[in-house]
Amino acid sequence: MGISKAQEREYARILYVNERITFKEIAERTGVTEKTIGKWAEADNWAKLRKSLLTTKEAQLVHWYNQLDALNELIAKREIPIPQSKEADIMSKITANIQRLETEIGLGEYVEVSRKLLTFIQSIDLSDAKNFKNYIDEFINSKLKNG
Repeated sequence: MGISKAQEREYARILYVNERITFKEIAERTGVTEKTIGKWAEADNWAKLRKSLLTTKEAQLVHWYNQLDALNELIAKREIPIPQSKEADIMSKITANIQRLETEIGLGEYVEVSRKLLTFIQSIDLSDAKNFKNYIDEFINSKLKNG
């Protein structure tokens, strides 16, 4: 008995997101045409999922804190260490970005917590884990579509 189309699609998505390989390579590994892989990727927004998993909230926060620190260092070196109007505006925007990132939950966090929860459930009951996986997939897909 072969695997279902849904299983093929899921496997292709995992390869694309986790292994960062091309549609051609995925097609070779799954036996599904490259054109079908491309349709699945577009329909399920795999690129957004890949990007959200690669661009973690922590990495973004480090970037913004580094930007803010560099600006503060530049201002501190002046004879009168007061930010100019443009610099104050930039600092305000960076601070707003940091605050937003520290309070929102990104798709990467949803996926990571879901993986850990699924692993925990698998250790207790494999059949429950299989059922729960479907709910996780639906949840993640709803977050992809609705943001």
